[in-house]
Amino acid sequence: MLIGIVTAKFNHEITFKLEQGAFETLKKTGLKEEQIRKVRVPGAVEIPLAAKALLDQGCDGVVALGAVIRGDTAHFDYVCQSVERGITQLMLEYGKPIGFGILTTENEEQAWERTTGSHGNKGAEAALTVLEMLELLSEIKMPVKSKS
Repeated sequence: MLIGIVTAKFNHEITFKLEQGAFETLKKTGLKEEQIRKVRVPGAVEIPLAAKALLDQGCDGVVALGAVIRGDTAHFDYVCQSVERGITQLMLEYGKPIGFGILTTENEEQAWERTTGSHGNKGAEAALTVLEMLELLSEIKMPVKSKS
């Protein structure tokens, strides 16, 4: 099994904590470091392209990590919609899971709560989601035995 992790460098104090949570969670489930491929991209909008490249290189699933914090302009909405559309399209096109660990918060405090606070580490949750979906997809693809 090979799992990719794509982390946006924008808001790096937050995103690197998400990456650490995802990486440690994957290792705790039994994956070795060589089964985890980490890449970093400039910002959240670039995540789908890097995820596609990882899927093209044989990754079974990808954990997508970023932090988009609302500002004073509509830029927040465009970034969030772009990333969501790109990730959803890739999952449907490739039939492989991408864990959505992109924080979309109103402020930095909310982002920290979802990284190291009472809401847990959303990077770790996204990693577990990828593994759970891989298991589910494997079960769905298993041939059903007839009762005859």
